[in-house]
Amino acid sequence: MRPSSLLFLYLIFFHGFSPLVESSYLDYADALSKSILFFEGQRSGFLPQDQRIGWRGNSGLSDGWMYNTDLTGGYYDAGDNVKFGFPMAFTTTMLAWSVIEFGDLMPPNELRNALVAIRWATDYLLKTVSQPHRIFVQVGDPNIDHSCWERPEDMDTARSVYAVDAPNPASDVAGETAAALAASSMAFRSIDAGYADTLLRNAVQVFQFADNFRGAYSDNAHIRDGACPFYCDFSGYQDELLWGAAWLRRASQDNSYLSYLENNGKTLGADDNINEFGWDNKHAGLNVLVSKEVLDGNMYTLESYKASADSFMCTLIPDSSSSHIEYTPGGLIYKPGGSNLQHATTISFILLVYAKYLDRTSQTVNCGNEFVSPVLLRMQAKKQVDYILGENPMGLSYMVGYSNYFPQRIHHRGSSLPSVKDHPGFIACKDGSIYFNSTNPNPNVLVGAIVGGPGEDDVYGDDRADFRKSEPTTYINAPFVGALAYFAANPNPS
Repeated sequence: MRPSSLLFLYLIFFHGFSPLVESSYLDYADALSKSILFFEGQRSGFLPQDQRIGWRGNSGLSDGWMYNTDLTGGYYDAGDNVKFGFPMAFTTTMLAWSVIEFGDLMPPNELRNALVAIRWATDYLLKTVSQPHRIFVQVGDPNIDHSCWERPEDMDTARSVYAVDAPNPASDVAGETAAALAASSMAFRSIDAGYADTLLRNAVQVFQFADNFRGAYSDNAHIRDGACPFYCDFSGYQDELLWGAAWLRRASQDNSYLSYLENNGKTLGADDNINEFGWDNKHAGLNVLVSKEVLDGNMYTLESYKASADSFMCTLIPDSSSSHIEYTPGGLIYKPGGSNLQHATTISFILLVYAKYLDRTSQTVNCGNEFVSPVLLRMQAKKQVDYILGENPMGLSYMVGYSNYFPQRIHHRGSSLPSVKDHPGFIACKDGSIYFNSTNPNPNVLVGAIVGGPGEDDVYGDDRADFRKSEPTTYINAPFVGALAYFAANPNPS
């Protein structure tokens, strides 16, 4: 019998769980607080005095030295110690979009914490675009890093810096960075106009880099071995150009970006691959974002984006004639490939955003055999959110530190090794292996981390080595912040 099956039986017989038992109460506000707190556990750089995850320490303080540039700060993307610019920028965009759409629903202290989380990323992203005609896309050699099981505070592996200089292309990372900075400028506009202006000005410049030198960053020979297979651009760079332009349009209201979306939609594939939204493929999110222009301003020249957004929503409705998204028996959105909950969180978020846009104009989605209301879209999102928080066949919260039952052995170096506070002595690259191979729970609880999640059979084995299921990532959490903000304020959507 597999360990996952043993855990399944253990939870059922020893903790009284039975399949699909609904919890009587989900504390969305608590989950929101923890989903934001998680980002403090992913911080790189010099930690502030108000750092709340106390088992973390300073790390990566020499990042950028080989370019004589300060590249400290930012986030480790997952359970390793590398700073990948592509997913970090997407994470930032999603955190900012969460605040833009649902920040007014957050308690003031959590809105502040969310903005702090965004700024930890944007301060770093500004450093990556601080030199003309150059973008720093990554710090850390993942092949060397992944051969170690080492705390970020102990890192003695190569902190290789990966930079792209014009005219070499980096449209994907640069386009996503433009989106992140533009979206973040909106999040900060009302509380720090000067910082918002800085973000928007840099967004404009990095978008020009993205558009002028078109191509994927992972196609550069000196980048490929560091980016692939981890965060290669698998789906093409074209979506990031449209995504960056859409956010610049929203943040600046500059008509040149409206024209860009009108004139480049077909050539850059706006009608392609609309059934996915994540760090690599922005199409579904792009279509929802641009649809706001159509719904609010009768911008019919962008109607094709709204048609694509409608089509995507219909694929998510099980009773729709165009439904084709795969679900587990327990009702979780499932796409093969690992870190599955990234799909559930991003899709939950854009379901809620699209429902908001439709509500403002009293519209529904025509799915052929039925008209889908904003309420139904919200209910679809709620099913995914509730599944992640514990209403699933395992009775397990996939958010660490939330409820009484959550993953104990997540694939995360800092969480699984003794903290520098408890074990100040250096733990070398290979010396951490005993902790990786241990069956003991991780000594440090990475509160708020959402793991990759269960398999297509709804089973989760709580196995540190099974990184596809047990590793948390920043881009799983970021859209979940917005979704939780909505449900904390509207636990029974209507």
